[in-house]
Amino acid sequence: MTTERSDPSAGPRHWADEAAESVLAAGRGAIVSSGISPSGEIHIGNMREVLTADAVFRALRERGAPARFNYVADNFDPLRRVYPFLDASVYEPLIGRPLSEIPCPCGAHRSYADHFLEPFLAALRTLHVEVDVEHADRMYKSGRMNEVVLLALEGRDRIAAILKELTGKQVEENWSPFNPLCPACGRITQASVVGFSRAKETVDYACACGAAGAVAIAGGGKLTWRVDWPARWRMLGVTVEPFGKDHATRGGSYDTGVRISREVFSWEPPYPIAYEWISLKGKGDMSSSKGNVLSITQALEVVPPEALRYLVMRERPARTITFDPGEPLLALVDAVEAATAAGAPDRALELSRAAGFSPAGVPFKHLVVVAQAAGFDLDATLATLDRAGYPGLDRGAVAERLGFARRWLERFAPEDLKFEVRGGLPEEAASLNAAQRAFLAAFADRLAPGQDGETVHQLIYELAPAAGVKPSEAFQAIYVALLGKPRGPRAGWFVTVVGAERCAARFREAAA
Repeated sequence: MTTERSDPSAGPRHWADEAAESVLAAGRGAIVSSGISPSGEIHIGNMREVLTADAVFRALRERGAPARFNYVADNFDPLRRVYPFLDASVYEPLIGRPLSEIPCPCGAHRSYADHFLEPFLAALRTLHVEVDVEHADRMYKSGRMNEVVLLALEGRDRIAAILKELTGKQVEENWSPFNPLCPACGRITQASVVGFSRAKETVDYACACGAAGAVAIAGGGKLTWRVDWPARWRMLGVTVEPFGKDHATRGGSYDTGVRISREVFSWEPPYPIAYEWISLKGKGDMSSSKGNVLSITQALEVVPPEALRYLVMRERPARTITFDPGEPLLALVDAVEAATAAGAPDRALELSRAAGFSPAGVPFKHLVVVAQAAGFDLDATLATLDRAGYPGLDRGAVAERLGFARRWLERFAPEDLKFEVRGGLPEEAASLNAAQRAFLAAFADRLAPGQDGETVHQLIYELAPAAGVKPSEAFQAIYVALLGKPRGPRAGWFVTVVGAERCAARFREAAA
C-alpha cells in the first residue's frame, strides 16, 4: 500500500489537509520550513516539528502545489553552556563560539554541530522525509542573508520598539539585532555593533575581549533569534511553519516575528502551526541539555518508521503526546499493523507511509514472547506461530520484526516480559516443594499437542487444588521449571507457545 491519496478532499478531515488548504487559499505559494539548533542529541520530541511540517508538505503536493520543504540547521548558533554530556575542560573555553566552528565531541565529524546533525538527517531519510537542508552558517557566509541583515540594522529602532511593545522589555542602548563574530576570540556573543556600511556590506564592532574593527556581514555574525527567524521567512520565502508552544505564547518569538516580518522585512508571516511537546513517560518533556532524551535513531532501531510517523500523524498538533518506550510502544506498532491490514481509509496512516510497511500478521507483543521462546530463530519462530494459529506469515516481515523485538527487549522491556527458556532444568527448580512437584507431574500427564492457551490455562486451575497448591503456586512452579524465575507470560498461552511435549518433559524432570 504505497499509492498516493488520489482525492485529498475525500474522507475525514485531517489537520494537515486543513493547513494545506489554508495555505493555498492565501495564494502565496507553498514553502514549508522547519529547523533546530543542533546543540545536543536530536530526539523524538524534536521529531514532532519536522514530521508536522512533512505532513503539510505531503498534503500540499497531493493538491498539485509546487511545494518545497526546507529544514534549517541552526548550526551558527553559539554554544551557550557546557552541557552534562560534555567535557568541561574542553568545552568551557569554547562557550560563545558558533556550533559549526567547534570541534566534534567524538572526533569523527567536521564540527560539533555535524556530530548531532548527521545522525538526525540519516533518521529523516529512514522516515522518508524529503527535505532541502539549509545550514545556517552557509546561509550567512554565502551572503544570502546580507540584504535582510542590512534591513534589520536599518530598522533597529523599529525592532526595539516592537520588542518593548510586545514583551515589555526595553533593549539596552547599545543593543543591535546583529551579533558580530569576533575574529580575535571567535565568539558570537561578546561583540557589539558600533556602525555599519550598506555600500560595503560591513559591520563595525567592539568586542569584550578588547578587539575592534570591521567584519563583512557575510559570515561575520548572525541576527539574534527573534530577528533571525522572520528574516529567514523572507529570505527563504516561507509560507507555512510549525513551531513549539514556547514560541506561541503571547509576546513570544512568533508574535514579535509577525510584526518584524511585516514592518521591517515587508514579508507576510507564514501560516502558523503551534504544536505541543512529546514527553517521555515518567520523565516529562524531553531536553537535550538535561540528557532527558530518546533519540530518533534509537527509536527507529526498535520500531518501523511508519510507527513513529503514525505517533505524530494521528494526533492534532495542539495535543500532548506521551511517548512510552515500554509495552505501549508495542501497541503503537500493532495499531499501524491493524490499520494497514484493514485497508480502510485512514488519513493518518496515509501520511505515515515511509518504507513500504508490510504487516507481519501477528501482534508485536505476541511475537516478542514467541521469539524469546524460539531463541530468536526465524524458522522456529514461524513454526511456533503456525502452531499457535498464525499460518502463512510473510517471512521477511517477521524477520524484520524479530530485529525490532530483540533490540526492544534489550533496551526498554519490563523485566516481567523478558525471559529465556532454559536449555536444561534450571537449578532454581530445587526450591519447588513437594506439592508443586506433584502438580507438575499431574500437569505433564494432561498436556497434549493441539490444546489452545485457554484450555491449558483452565487445566492449571483444575489440577492445582488436587495437588494441594494455590493457583499462584502452580504458576510459579511452571515458570521456575521453564525459566528459572517465579514470573513470566500468561501461563496457558505460554505453554502452548513453548510446546506441549517440550513442557511436559521439563515438568516431569522437575517433578522427579
